[in-house]
Amino acid sequence: MLADHQVHDLTPEEVSKGMAEGRYLLVDVREPNEVAVEAYPSGVVVPLQSFDPAAIPDPQGKQVVFACRSGKRSVTASLAAQAAGLPYDKHLAGGIIGWKAAGLPTKTGG
Repeated sequence: MLADHQVHDLTPEEVSKGMAEGRYLLVDVREPNEVAVEAYPSGVVVPLQSFDPAAIPDPQGKQVVFACRSGKRSVTASLAAQAAGLPYDKHLAGGIIGWKAAGLPTKTGG
């Protein structure tokens, strides 16, 4: 039952700060072709289409934050991870669209 699971929204500013401070591991669940066009400055890519929570690297004490294009797939990924018994209940609200709207940097070309 997914009823017990919740996904907490984080703002782009919160995620950016947490990453800079080494508190957050960003997991981008967009597809490789999307990431190739524009990507978050750091993070790991675990595409939702073939999502396997076990493919998420060990965050080594960091909190995992899921991210996607607009904030929909990241919620799905978080719920899937929680269903697999992982405590990953955070996502970037607004996705990369919100990230850019906040004036945060992206990298292009994969």
